Amino acid sequence: MLIKQRMFKVKSFLREFYSRGGLFLWVSLPVIAIDQLTKYIVKTNLALGESIPESGFFHITYVQNTGAAFSIFRDHTYLLSIFSIIGVILLLFIVFYLSTRVEFLRSLPARLSLGLIMGGTVGNLIDRLSYGYVIDFIDVDFFATFNVADAGISVGAVLLALTYIRLARD
Repeated sequence: MLIKQRMFKVKSFLREFYSRGGLFLWVSLPVIAIDQLTKYIVKTNLALGESIPESGFFHITYVQNTGAAFSIFRDHTYLLSIFSIIGVILLLFIVFYLSTRVEFLRSLPARLSLGLIMGGTVGNLIDRLSYGYVIDFIDVDFFATFNVADAGISVGAVLLALTYIRLARD
């Protein structure tokens, strides 16, 4: 009887965990995997600063970024790592605790957005902790060089803001 009660509690916990964080995890994990795979391919196949193609509008260019977005806070990897860890903790708090109290955070677009942001944050954190810099490689002539993690964070943040604005209007 005691075993059945414990199994029920475990099942209830897992059901609740999945209902709060299932989509969040299913979005985060592929973003991390794709980010790390693309960075590995770039790091192992290109020399630092090398671009493919060498001219044109769009390039794959291997860059080591010791700063944050747009290379701000250069050479502050330790501080940026701490901020990333705090960001991961905050995102987990938002998804698994705050979402029970704030209806907006339970919406499908909000969970998708938070998953993208988490995937990007963890992807770049892995680089900072492993190498002391973030590998950037997507180079569009008029914009800063970035990576899949940066794109996840940016798209997630914009989607979250648009979702909030839309739900606030309704």
